[in-house]
Amino acid sequence: MKKLENTQYFKIQSDQELKVGDVLQLVYQAMTEKGYDPVNQIVGYIMSGDPTYITSHKGARSLIMKVERDELVEELLRVYVDKTVKE
Repeated sequence: MKKLENTQYFKIQSDQELKVGDVLQLVYQAMTEKGYDPVNQIVGYIMSGDPTYITSHKGARSLIMKVERDELVEELLRVYVDKTVKE
């Protein structure tokens, strides 16, 4: 018989965390597949916070909503600086 005074721990494995860059890439691909201009649509989402700028195709809308908008801007700026300014 187990001792009842000990606390048992239960840990659920969370889904593998996607990096912000991965989220942007997946959303970009989904937007392209649906015929949208991904840059304009993602900018609209970042500026307004309105998730309807992002298609629900392939779960893109729910995926991008898991990332804070400021994190999206940080990632975009970081990649831009890495590609253009540092070279």
